[in-house]
Amino acid sequence: MGKKQSGAGAARNAGLPLHTFILTTTLALVWSSACLADSRDQAKRIHDRLAGTPPSALVLNAMATEIDNGDPQAAAMMAMDDPAFYNVTLKNWATPWTNEDRTVFAPLNDYTATVIGMIRDNVGFDQLLSANLVYHANGAVVNGSSPPNYSPANNAHYQWLEDNGADLEAVLVGDTQTQMSGLEANATAGVMTTRAAAEAFFVAGTNRAMFRFTLLNHMCTDLEQLKDTTRSPDRIRQDVSRSPGGDSRLFQNNCVGCHSGMDPLAQAFAYYNFNEATGQMEYTTNSVQPKYGINSETFSPGYVTLDDRWDNYWRTGPNQLLGWSESASLPGSGNGAKSLGEELAGSRTFAACQVKKVFKVACLRDPVDSFDRQKVSDMTDTFTTSGGYLMKPVFAEAAAYCMGD
Repeated sequence: MGKKQSGAGAARNAGLPLHTFILTTTLALVWSSACLADSRDQAKRIHDRLAGTPPSALVLNAMATEIDNGDPQAAAMMAMDDPAFYNVTLKNWATPWTNEDRTVFAPLNDYTATVIGMIRDNVGFDQLLSANLVYHANGAVVNGSSPPNYSPANNAHYQWLEDNGADLEAVLVGDTQTQMSGLEANATAGVMTTRAAAEAFFVAGTNRAMFRFTLLNHMCTDLEQLKDTTRSPDRIRQDVSRSPGGDSRLFQNNCVGCHSGMDPLAQAFAYYNFNEATGQMEYTTNSVQPKYGINSETFSPGYVTLDDRWDNYWRTGPNQLLGWSESASLPGSGNGAKSLGEELAGSRTFAACQVKKVFKVACLRDPVDSFDRQKVSDMTDTFTTSGGYLMKPVFAEAAAYCMGD
């Protein structure tokens, strides 16, 4: 029986320097170990990331079978049947969009509930910023009790659901904002006209916050990244100084870069306000909110808002790279928040943003290399075409892509 050779002896017989032999052997062991990550390990990894909890033995076996059969996305769809996908993963995913601090620790509200309901019911996410839709749980029974009914004046309904551990997958139902809040149908704009969004972004101020945070949350970009000093400043309101600090160059080289594009778009919100005294969003048909005229003496020749017509100056210039839709129904101008929501959600950047946010949840990281970026691009293509803007298949595809991480 031959004597087992040492590492040095094996290296000599292989004709390799010792350090090269050691490196090659180590890489082989790592590769071998990675290959041993079987379908059950991959299934557990998918379930942990999408639901945040380990799967039952029955679910684990079923998911592993789908992976063995070459369909890891089907396995991921099984993981999304777990109530924790809705109660924890989606709640934590959407809640930061509902407040200026962008914190996950905000209470459950109608904005978050509507995101969860849309995903559960396979409502196209391109309707997120325009649909006449809100989710609630009126009449639900949780632990023998029922929540207070939805009210456009407070968050008690959703706070009760959270405090009592309601299963959001089971209790949420969709209704029109027209029915639940009394809004005119043409005044509804998806999550932008939920009570939570109004309380966060229509309160006081000049309603520019709603536009800025919609960009941050749903187009994954901020105003600084979109600065374009080549656009016309003709729609910049009176409250913006043309000589901040007495230096007009600051306006020309900085302020105009954001305001020239933002102000004509944020004009879509001219009829909206959040009344802190009543706790409700107000919509004043055909009447511009007084906030659009505050500080008018700052630069009196500036633009005076007379209606809610918006125009997208970013369809030309460098920001056309945001990928605005060329559909005849989205011509780059309109009236009110609903049509603006359609304009924003029709862009390539909106779709890519949703995919990137899902990728981070399913992969526990942002895209980091050319392979990841190509995957995000391919997923975005599918999402906007054959995928019908449905979100669950995006979660499934991202989870399947990263199941070996």
